[in-house]
Amino acid sequence: MTDNLILAVHLLGAAIWVGGMAFALLVLRPSLGVLAPAQRLALHGEVFRRFFRIIWHVMPLVLLSGYGLLFSYGGFEEVNPLVHVMHLTGVTMAVIFAVIFFGPWKALQAALAASKPAEAAAAVNRIRLLISANLVLGVITIAVAAFA
Repeated sequence: MTDNLILAVHLLGAAIWVGGMAFALLVLRPSLGVLAPAQRLALHGEVFRRFFRIIWHVMPLVLLSGYGLLFSYGGFEEVNPLVHVMHLTGVTMAVIFAVIFFGPWKALQAALAASKPAEAAAAVNRIRLLISANLVLGVITIAVAAFA
């Protein structure tokens, strides 16, 4: 029962995190072309503010529940080697998220507050590239999980 609850938290968190990135890149971003550049930047600021707040709650739950599951199955020595791949990709995704948050996201906030659209656009592009990398890692993690 406890393992099932931990697995549910883990899977729901992963769905929110990876699904949110997929939505942002594949649906929201292409749809922003109908807005003026200043509106696009403002919308990015609001969307990222909300999404990143969610991920600050979800990411630790995904990592902690992953470790909970890992150790309920006997630890690193006892699990399928693909679980090690999931661990590596999950930790890498968390690090990339921290880089996004403390790097280009802070730069975007400062640029928006200072009304510097060129700097804000550059920060949005860096965020997009890092989220793209994280989305690829998330999809790989999900695919690996299917075989682990």
